[in-house]
Order: sequence, then structure tokens, then C-alpha cells
Amino acid sequence: LLHQILQWHHMLTDHGDYPATTVPGLETNTLWDGLFHATTWVAVAVGLYVLWRRTTSWRWAISGRAFAGWLLVGWGLFNVAEGIVDHHILGIHHVREGGNETAWDLAFLAFGALLVVGGWALARSAKRRYREASS
Repeated sequence: LLHQILQWHHMLTDHGDYPATTVPGLETNTLWDGLFHATTWVAVAVGLYVLWRRTTSWRWAISGRAFAGWLLVGWGLFNVAEGIVDHHILGIHHVREGGNETAWDLAFLAFGALLVVGGWALARSAKRRYREASS
């Protein structure tokens, strides 16, 4: 969402050599944004495969509620990991460039943590409901 629609957030804009204000800089950022997104889709495919393989012993995990919960957990964990590594440790880009970057980056981390907690609660409630219905 932030990369393409809002155009706030590119992979290399804080690196210095690739400003989003020049055509070559924007081309390089767009390439790395695309590679980043391709990698995340591979991670999603691997995660879905693992979930599919585990469904015999984790039937509750493929219910709509549990599946949605685990999607939120994964999204939140990714945001937290990517936010810490890219925004804070490597400093290769920020959520919103220019003006109060730290506040935007911290809000992104908080949003990721909220997704993890909410998703985990949703998945846990689905597991509890599945066990109650099975007994």
C-alpha cells in the first residue's frame, strides 16, 4: 500500500544515492520495491504450503477465523521485523520521508504489534471454539 498507492515509502530512498525525486532514483527504488514484493509473495506461498501440510493435525487452523488471525499475525510480524531492520538498523528508508520520520516509523511498529496481538487472539479463539465443538 505505502509503496505504490501512497508513494511514500521506497526501499532505498534514505540510502542517499537513490532519491525518489529523480527519474534514475525512482527507477532504482521501483526495481527494489518490486524485488521486495516478489520476496514477500514467495514467503506467503511458503507459509500457505506449510499451513496446507499441517492441516491434518491442525484442522482448526484452516477455519476462516483462525486463518484470518494467522494472516494478521504474519502481517504484523513481517511489519515489525521489516520496520526494525530496514527503518531503524539499516536506515535504508522510512515510512514517510521528511519531517518526523521517527514518529511514523514507531507508529508502523506499533501497528505491526497490534496486528500480532489481535491476530493471535483471533486464532486462539478459533482453536478454543474448535476444541469445544469437537468434544
